Amino acid sequence: MEKISPNRLDRGFYKYQEEFEAKALEVLRSGWYILGNEVKSFEEEFANYVGSKHCVGLASGLDALWIAFRVLGIGKGDEVIVQGNTYIASVMGITINGATPVFCEPDEYFNIDADKIESLITEKTKAILVVHLYGQASNMDKIVAIAKKHNLRLVEDCAQSHGAKFNGKATGTFGDIGCFSFYPSKNLGAFGDAGAIVTDDPKIADDVRVFRNYGSEKRYYNRVVGTNSRLDEMQAGLLRVRLSHMQELEDEKRALCEKYLKEINNPLIELPKIREGATHIWHQFVIKCESRDKLIDYLNEKNVGTIIHYPIPPHLSEAYAYLGFKEGSYPITEKYAKTVLSIPLYNGETKEEQDYVIKTLNEYKG
Repeated sequence: MEKISPNRLDRGFYKYQEEFEAKALEVLRSGWYILGNEVKSFEEEFANYVGSKHCVGLASGLDALWIAFRVLGIGKGDEVIVQGNTYIASVMGITINGATPVFCEPDEYFNIDADKIESLITEKTKAILVVHLYGQASNMDKIVAIAKKHNLRLVEDCAQSHGAKFNGKATGTFGDIGCFSFYPSKNLGAFGDAGAIVTDDPKIADDVRVFRNYGSEKRYYNRVVGTNSRLDEMQAGLLRVRLSHMQELEDEKRALCEKYLKEINNPLIELPKIREGATHIWHQFVIKCESRDKLIDYLNEKNVGTIIHYPIPPHLSEAYAYLGFKEGSYPITEKYAKTVLSIPLYNGETKEEQDYVIKTLNEYKG
């Protein structure tokens, strides 16, 4: 068996190759490459897809995060509660603005434990950042209630949860701002870096639109000191093609994961759980294994590629050493970092490939 990669981006391209190539040529021939009709159309179509009033295209998911906190006025002296087991970009969105991350342990679904949030709120707390990790919606009813009760801003990191829902409402539409990444490996992936913010607040949308374009409302007239973070025409056009096929792509991944859930059967491997009321769009299929590193070696020998999302929690990273956390500060987060493993999952994964992954996992003896 040829090595099975944890992800295959080429399959997603070949699936709609003619449409992608036609769109790329259309954009190239248009003569308009920044903030044109493709971006405007994508913003309208994506807002409609998630059920939000406004969408503003940006250069990346990280830009979406730090710009979100910037336009909300959250900075030095402010605290933002965020789960401990997220990708470091979530935390960077907070700290780039000078604010302090306050880590919250995750629940059994890999998302922020809503029951642990309130005990972390202080007079400095200004916001909660919810990360819908691996593609499953968080426990939003409870989190929204906490934010309202304590008059906190609510920002959602939806980098991995395009189209996921909680009680029928899409991630990104519960709080003040929803932040999206369209990095190529995402379910709605571009062919380079790309991101967006969604919001129902017209002032926030306007502020982000101005901020992303050097703080300029009108060319050469600058309202604020902004940045250059624009979704470009080529990425917007290619994203529109993929967006038009999202239901089909979601259904395919869901079917793959249902098969994994049904057929992986090994007492040494713990399968992901799905919260009642939440939908999972399966950005990753994440298992847990006490002998995780041994399992990785075994799978490598059998030509099955894997990725750890994520091996070092932000609070233990060198980048955040200044926060002063040590091993043992967040035991659940740290346990996940030592036991989680993402197995091969991508649009275009063949039955033969998946059957081989399942057989290999089931034969693991530890």
